[in-house]
Amino acid sequence: MHEPSAHVDTFARDHLPPREAWPILDLDTVPEIAAYPARMNCARELLDRQAERFGRRPVLHFGAEVWTYRDLLEKANRIAHVLKDDLGVRPGNRVLLRSYNNPLYVACWFAVMKAGAIAVATMPLYRRRELTFMADKAEIAVALCDRRLSEELEAARGQSTHLKEIVYFNDPANERSLEALMARKPADFETVDTAADDVCLIAFTSGTTGPPKGCMHFHRDVMAICDCFSRYVLQPGPDDIFTGSPPIAFTFGLGALVTFPMHAGASTVLVEQYTPERILETVAASKVTILFTAPTAYRAMTQLVGRHDISSLRQCVSAGETLPLPVWQGWFDATGIRIIDGLGSTEMLHIFIASKGDQIRPGATGKPIPGYRARVVAEDGRDCPPGVVGRLAVRGPTGCRYLDNPERQAAYVADGWNFTGDSYLMDADGYFWYQARTDDMIISAGYNISGPEVEAVLLEHPKVHECAVVGAPDAERGQIVKAFVVLRDPKQASSETIRELQDHVKALIAPYKYPRSIAFLEQLPRTQTGKVQRFLLREQAAAQAS
Repeated sequence: MHEPSAHVDTFARDHLPPREAWPILDLDTVPEIAAYPARMNCARELLDRQAERFGRRPVLHFGAEVWTYRDLLEKANRIAHVLKDDLGVRPGNRVLLRSYNNPLYVACWFAVMKAGAIAVATMPLYRRRELTFMADKAEIAVALCDRRLSEELEAARGQSTHLKEIVYFNDPANERSLEALMARKPADFETVDTAADDVCLIAFTSGTTGPPKGCMHFHRDVMAICDCFSRYVLQPGPDDIFTGSPPIAFTFGLGALVTFPMHAGASTVLVEQYTPERILETVAASKVTILFTAPTAYRAMTQLVGRHDISSLRQCVSAGETLPLPVWQGWFDATGIRIIDGLGSTEMLHIFIASKGDQIRPGATGKPIPGYRARVVAEDGRDCPPGVVGRLAVRGPTGCRYLDNPERQAAYVADGWNFTGDSYLMDADGYFWYQARTDDMIISAGYNISGPEVEAVLLEHPKVHECAVVGAPDAERGQIVKAFVVLRDPKQASSETIRELQDHVKALIAPYKYPRSIAFLEQLPRTQTGKVQRFLLREQAAAQAS
């Protein structure tokens, strides 16, 4: 820490990796970041100051509701008082957030920032197992949660050693609801004067070795992604209207639907549960100009777009998984819009490779955006020449800092660079072309899924002797989760057992992680030392999918 921390609770500072394990942070590559002050709170920059500038301009649209910047500020201030006065939250404490994409969730996120606390956002689909792990890993005592998502969180509270207090919103019958507590609080709150490098969020990401990993990001990082991708690539203005499908609990969604539009003084249409048809309906009805979603949605919308007037739409961004050329071309042919394909990661907070407009080369991910550098690295650590596949390494103003996970930190960061787990080649013009993952991460419809995490759940089923989970190619979702299972009793191999195992996984972890395909084997292929030969299973999965 270069500046004295505002955190009374030093948990985050104490559990950062040692400085020598951090990637190199390039803080002088764009002028805006080079000029950042030593003390910074992203809520002051994005909400307090923008409310002064834009006041009664809309910031959030939700059904018939329209919140102005002033509305959002006042609600965030009231929630910050609830956190501080009623729940005893102090700077540096972690607060779990759990909700669908709606305005009150955004207000809660900013309230946590204003209180100098640390937000730990959780996906609505997460189950008690995942929630308990996150609550205990980050030592979270307090949660703000949409009442509709209470069941799994209450179960997690019963299992957690740390989670004690949950305040629910969208809970009108409860006298202790967040709305009832807010109503008794003043509409002003002095934002805590945090250091620019105080941790403000811990974002959990699926890992290739089992449990999720907590990625720790600073107030400065939140502003840096706005001053890199949004400022230099997206370039929105105050009249733009954003929408998109990624959950705000994902850092992709946080940038796309909250920080990027607010950085520009623009507004966002929030929808809790999007389908491709509903995205198009919303674009037409709300005159959306900027859309963020995943390749699977663009593929589906291409067949539907002729039914809707989307003439207001001027920019589309795809991220979460690689964008296949046929999907890019199909959308361009149908709409005339060149999709910006963005490569990002939770470890880096947001997108770091992309191209825009006429600079887009269809099929390529793009070039490093302003503020970032990228290399393709051979096994010996040297740069690969153009056209040769190697490991992608990136660095910039943001970077990987795992919460108390030295093994994974050492795997992700080497020689000051972040190694993302992707294989790429760079062409002679400096464009980066995706080839494959270099680890066991499965990316399905934009979701990162840990194969070992699914394996661990399957192994808890009494019928399963052993198993291995890999990604299988899929035309619609990019990849699907495929499980190869050795049963204790081979005679039980049946379609009924497949459904039983699938339901077992859905019940214990987020349903999008369940194996959509299960194959029964007499034994798993192994090396002489007993290691499962996953590459053989991936080859078999690919052959069966073709």
